[in-house]
Amino acid sequence: MKVRIGDVCKYRKEFFQIDDEKEYTQITVKLHRKGIVLRKRIIGKDIRTKRQRLCKANDFIVAEMDAKFGGYGIIPEELDGSIVSSHYYLYEIDKTKLLPDFFKFIIQANLIQEQIKAVGSTNYSRVSYKEVLEYEIPCPDINIQRKIVQSLSRVKNTHFELDNEIQTQQTLLKKLRQSILQEAIEGKLTADWRTAHPDVEPASALLEKIRAEKEQLVKEKKIRKQKPLPPIEEGEVPFEIPENWEWCRLLSIADGFQYGTSSKSRKEGLVPVLRMGNIQDGKVVLDDLVFSSDKEEIKKYLLNKNDLLFNRTNSRELVGKTAIYNHSNKAIYAGYLVRFYLFGNIDANYINYLMNSDFHRQWCDEFKTDAIGQSNINATKLKGYRVPLPPLEEQKEIVKKIEKLFTLCDTLEAQIDQSKTNSEALMQVVLREAFEE
Repeated sequence: MKVRIGDVCKYRKEFFQIDDEKEYTQITVKLHRKGIVLRKRIIGKDIRTKRQRLCKANDFIVAEMDAKFGGYGIIPEELDGSIVSSHYYLYEIDKTKLLPDFFKFIIQANLIQEQIKAVGSTNYSRVSYKEVLEYEIPCPDINIQRKIVQSLSRVKNTHFELDNEIQTQQTLLKKLRQSILQEAIEGKLTADWRTAHPDVEPASALLEKIRAEKEQLVKEKKIRKQKPLPPIEEGEVPFEIPENWEWCRLLSIADGFQYGTSSKSRKEGLVPVLRMGNIQDGKVVLDDLVFSSDKEEIKKYLLNKNDLLFNRTNSRELVGKTAIYNHSNKAIYAGYLVRFYLFGNIDANYINYLMNSDFHRQWCDEFKTDAIGQSNINATKLKGYRVPLPPLEEQKEIVKKIEKLFTLCDTLEAQIDQSKTNSEALMQVVLREAFEE
């Protein structure tokens, strides 16, 4: 049996006036039917709009603008008495006709979403409170509702356990990737390779060649002479490395360390300007781009293949994230990023993997400067970064082994993602079948 929401719910149009001296609880209606959660607690004087709606536990709430994105749900008991603005609609459920828990499962089953007909443009569309009252939902006898709730609750608990298992697998896979990187930068991943190749040129010889190369470039005035940094002391070494490797400062093998443009970018232009959001998991992602047409800036900040980008300012968790630029198209970079490049044919992929490891994250935690809401690591500190440097040939072997193992991890990740998709699809099937007439 189907009924209109207006037959089992009453629109509550009452407003009340905010008291500047009282504390209030504001809520957020999450999109995609993900529930209602606490936003913040706030003193009345800090609330700009004084005319608000009062939420009651088990109210059905609908976001005027976000309903088409699944912005609706049931107010939980712990958020009874919270407030929302006039951009939300509240409906009191007649519990003699409709159980709130039964209504929750209807929402999860996507039965309301299909009926929402947003009006207006793509970027600005809304539903009216009257439209919501016209949506139809299944509404059997209250006793049948109770039985369905009991049955679906058992299924939901099983689904929850499965979801937890999938999340555990995802967490373990992330740890596996980090374990691979740690084994790589400690030389353990290539131990057998070193045994089979005992005569490779050691990293110390590579460092000497780079030193000579940089001195020549300074003489030719192609790069500036840098003040040498102190060698890495024994107390700074975080782990042991093979005998033919060397601990060195990043400045010993790199140069550039240039901040990007601080000019305002545009929605259109000659070349994209990469920002901190374009650095994702060690890669430069060409999404959500802004642009520049300033030819002087393009010349100054133009990226070359295998340049590395270091995010110098971000949240505490994300400051220092690094990516390698390996795209063929032209791009420059914004001021919150530091660009540097490598000498001596050093494998940029190896350095990029190094700077996406837990070792790197620990270094960032050690050297970041915290401010309100963000952290910073400047180029001077970056120059002193500690690098466990293998011989050139071993760098390439390490990259090959990492990429081979990460390919296997990608396969596992795809299987886990598919399991999650299948689990969610199965839950939807069960919900749908439960409400079929």
